[in-house]
Amino acid sequence: MDWKPVIEQTLMTTRLNIKRFGEAFPIVSLGDGKYHLTEQTNWTEGFWSGILWLSYEYSKDPDIHAAAVQTVDSFRKRMEAQQALEHHDIGFLYSLSAKARWIAEQDEASRQLALQAADVLMQRWRPASRIFQAWGPEGDPDNGGRMIIDCLMNLPLLYFAAEQTGDRRYAECATIHAEKSRRFLVRGDDSSYHTFYFDQENGHALRGGTAQGYQDGSTWTRGQAWGVYGFALAYRYTREERFLETARRLALHFLEHLPSDYVAYWDFEAPQEEGTARDSSASAIFVCGVLELLEHLPESHPDRALLGEAVQRSMDSLIQNYFTAGDLSEEGFLRHGSYSVRGNSSPDDFMIWGDYFFLEALLRLERGVPGYWYGR
Repeated sequence: MDWKPVIEQTLMTTRLNIKRFGEAFPIVSLGDGKYHLTEQTNWTEGFWSGILWLSYEYSKDPDIHAAAVQTVDSFRKRMEAQQALEHHDIGFLYSLSAKARWIAEQDEASRQLALQAADVLMQRWRPASRIFQAWGPEGDPDNGGRMIIDCLMNLPLLYFAAEQTGDRRYAECATIHAEKSRRFLVRGDDSSYHTFYFDQENGHALRGGTAQGYQDGSTWTRGQAWGVYGFALAYRYTREERFLETARRLALHFLEHLPSDYVAYWDFEAPQEEGTARDSSASAIFVCGVLELLEHLPESHPDRALLGEAVQRSMDSLIQNYFTAGDLSEEGFLRHGSYSVRGNSSPDDFMIWGDYFFLEALLRLERGVPGYWYGR
């Protein structure tokens, strides 16, 4: 397929969005095709920065470059103020902003900012349970000792810090967390829990649960997609075969539960019927994860053809049925993403992370250029 016309459409939307958004950051739309904007207070701001850096690397447009640099400056101010950093999503914020600028143009100040962010993430490490606590302060009665599958995508920031500084503690803690995710978040049938709880004092495993899924034992599709990509990235950094095998198993489970149009419903156990919310962002993340996985599977592996076909069919469907082709009045790329169906928060709207991963997938397919989860 010729991916260039789709990429060019995203660039047109992005150029307009730079003017629309100013110095604010999009998060989700609210049913009207227009993004709700935030001011460095959420976990999502990095995705807009990532879109800008990917768009600049593809186009070399100086206006896009100026907007991308401005976002990194904003993230620097957020770090200086220690504003809204008390959570585990530091990698989502700073891998796609500061680390992205370092990868794109070797800016030393941005490298230092990314390393500062890795130190902030290390403050979430809990020695007793040997995890990075997702939410809440240490000792929190509800969230202390709680890990979530999303955190796998924050670990690359720690591996980056280990490579840059020579301090192996970053990588050691990241690998321990990835292994605990493999053992406790991935179930025997290759589905996944969104979250898992451990005793804060002795680290004993307690129970799986969910914050976003249909029910505690169901499989929230965006979480499953985070797992595919996150474990594939853990393999890239560690070369531990168990992580690659886990990514492959999660990918096959995701594929086996897709509807006929190859774009996921929001939860695999939610009723798959007319009116049930889809999550195009989950499928965009899944595609990126499978493309990463395919870089590591041997050419002779029996699942390569099946997974490659899944990428093609998913992208074809996203482009034909979910992409806002030609409609520049809408501010997002992918329709029918879901933020929190369970909480009735933007259950059928644009998601800025869906847009980011859709563009990342397009650039992987067109130019073999990945996102900003590792250096090039």
